[in-house]
Amino acid sequence: MIKLILMGAILFFLPATISAAEKAAEATHKTVVLETSMGTIQIELFDKEAPITAANFRQYVKESFFNNLIFHRVIPGFMIQGGGFESGMKQRNPTHPPIKNEADNKLLNKRGTLSMARTSDINSASSQFFINVNDNTSLDHRPGPPSQFGYAVFGKVISGMDVVDKIVTVPTTAVGGHRDVPVTSVVILKAYEQ
Repeated sequence: MIKLILMGAILFFLPATISAAEKAAEATHKTVVLETSMGTIQIELFDKEAPITAANFRQYVKESFFNNLIFHRVIPGFMIQGGGFESGMKQRNPTHPPIKNEADNKLLNKRGTLSMARTSDINSASSQFFINVNDNTSLDHRPGPPSQFGYAVFGKVISGMDVVDKIVTVPTTAVGGHRDVPVTSVVILKAYEQ
């Protein structure tokens, strides 16, 4: 009789468990779309390899934080960086507290990957990110002193690398102490999950 009750309970709760697992799997397979003033970029996030960083980025997307921000740092042969400034180099605040640097996740800063920008403090990344336009091995994690810790890769461009390649060629200037700022703002019009 007890076995029969247990089997009934299992059969009763099994659909809810499967449904929750399916929802979790679906959430981690969504991509992020950046609609920019120069075209659309679609990004896959690496939830398994960089769970803290991917969740942090998704949170900013869900809050519409990236909407109307610019790619404020553009360096040909290197990367494009965004996630912190509006046109005119007005910093967007507040951001969430900085996150743990997951650069030791064995992912490499290869062309098309998405990584977190940070200061010289290893665990200072919050909202700013960059897309590598080249294989940037100097940004990869290496054991040793903090200066070699690296920059956390947490996603990759799966569509729209041609847009990234267009962005990285725009003319740049210096604005208020910031170098490599596009002369004409490249705006993230909207960021969302799909």
